[in-house]
Amino acid sequence: MERNGCISNKVGAHCRLLCALLLLFGCKSDVSVKKEAPSSKPALTYPSFNKDSAYAYVRQQVLFGPRVPNTPQHAKCADWLAETLRRMGAEVQEQRFRSTAFDGTVLKGVNIIARVHPEAKQRLLFASHWDSRPWADSDPDPVNRKKAFDSADDGPSGVGILLELVRTASAQPTKNIGFDIVLFDLEDYGTEGNEKSWALGSQYWSANTHYDQTKPRYGVLLDIVGGTNPAFYKEDYSVYFAADIVDKVWTLADDMGYGAYFPRQSGGGVLDDHYFVNTVARIKMINIINRPDGKRFPHYHHTAKDNMDVIDPNTLNMVGRLLVKLIYQEDAGLL
Repeated sequence: MERNGCISNKVGAHCRLLCALLLLFGCKSDVSVKKEAPSSKPALTYPSFNKDSAYAYVRQQVLFGPRVPNTPQHAKCADWLAETLRRMGAEVQEQRFRSTAFDGTVLKGVNIIARVHPEAKQRLLFASHWDSRPWADSDPDPVNRKKAFDSADDGPSGVGILLELVRTASAQPTKNIGFDIVLFDLEDYGTEGNEKSWALGSQYWSANTHYDQTKPRYGVLLDIVGGTNPAFYKEDYSVYFAADIVDKVWTLADDMGYGAYFPRQSGGGVLDDHYFVNTVARIKMINIINRPDGKRFPHYHHTAKDNMDVIDPNTLNMVGRLLVKLIYQEDAGLL
């Protein structure tokens, strides 16, 4: 994952893009949780999200090795993801495609789509990317900058949460709505200064969605969501395209006692998969993404240090529990 809208080494093009839009209109430290505020809403029973299970799903992806497109590790991980979702009872589709990268390489991609309670017409959408960047090009050691790396938080953390979300929902089926997850491929094979070289899988899916007539109410993208003591600032493109959904999710996080980790301030614009879902598929989608100081990505981003050492099960649990409550409160008509 890359793509800072107006901050970091991607300043120019992304800043102009965002500004134009705006002008137009452990030992792991525990995620501390304050006591949830009293609520007048009817009590609901929620299925339990298992942080250890989510962590195991993250670890399994990393064990395949870097999921670089056109490699055996990439193909094996794709097969495992699709089979795991099928075993959970989801209806699975593998959307295979080819895309030419910025350097002329023809990449073989596969977006993995899973539908839970597929007969429900009212739906939600959740997504993450599952490929890994081919190079640790932000690593402080020049020796590592042309090497593939584990990329545990950038990709697998979001995927691990979504796999556990599907497993969790199978224990207590929803009544009125269903949800889909899309694991986007070819997200991280891009280059500075070329916005469309990123998020190739979501660009393809957005132009060829699996929806016939009824689109989901909205979507939530997870990216870099497994680190210790995260700061999920409001992402600018999310606010521009889906301010009401951002407010809904951040308010729910605050109600659950997670407000300290979901600041109400801007964290800048990040050109990520949700951008193309909003602009091409015309589906509202927001991005939950860790920006520790509201300006930059974690220090290990696109470096060899993005490995299992940075993954905190408590953060996976927080984001997972948030999505569980979001689904079941939507199902009960409380949001």
